[in-house]
Amino acid sequence: MEQAIARAAALWRSSMTAVAVTGAGISVAAGIPDFRSPGGLWTRYDPMRVATAEAIGRHPEEVWAFLLEARDVVDKARPTPAHHALARLEAAGRLAAVITQNIDNLHQAAGSHNVIEYHGGMGRYHCHRCRAAHDPDKARTLGRGDIPWLCRECGGVVRPDIVFFGEPIPLDALRKSGQLALAADFLLVVGTSGEVAPANTLPFEVQARGGIVVEVNPGESAYQAMADIRIEAPAEVALPLLEKCVLDGAMAPYGR
Repeated sequence: MEQAIARAAALWRSSMTAVAVTGAGISVAAGIPDFRSPGGLWTRYDPMRVATAEAIGRHPEEVWAFLLEARDVVDKARPTPAHHALARLEAAGRLAAVITQNIDNLHQAAGSHNVIEYHGGMGRYHCHRCRAAHDPDKARTLGRGDIPWLCRECGGVVRPDIVFFGEPIPLDALRKSGQLALAADFLLVVGTSGEVAPANTLPFEVQARGGIVVEVNPGESAYQAMADIRIEAPAEVALPLLEKCVLDGAMAPYGR
């Protein structure tokens, strides 16, 4: 692992624009299991019944029963050393942005500013019918007797700003991530299996343009054969070491 980190840090230091892509694996140590893993929410809920736009209209009580569990998991979570390492790298000018598939807002909580959320986040809420914004603090007080949460304006069902199955990725996230993929000559891929489109195409796009792809993942993924460097360790272990190695010999931040 140490040799892989040293090689990755040297390439990172020589890069012009570094970007990170993160998946569920970066948040496991924060207490958020991958929804698809044993014990994850998809082992107890059918996503087609509780996590689609159609489900909100057909059985909103079931949707909100699922959302209450997801809320409780996210609310208890705190940023890991991996999240903090990425935030410090951004603050030092060595990381241009984080593109995340996670909905837990942990990158922002750790101090990252330029975060592109492919699947939205649990920190914002709006009415599914009229799109009116709703106070996220109320979501923290809801109990079983308060669901479904209904809109004060039109009576529609309130939902978090997350992308349900069958819904499109927000255009702004697609635009920004596409621009970053064009600019990046170093891509750090952390804790993702590479199974979910369109985020899973970014490493291939960056590498096809001559960029370096470094993967941090203790398990199997779609990138293990194509990554230029693979660090087989948990994110909370590898990223603080990688951060130290990058910053101890860091060149001038981007644009200076």
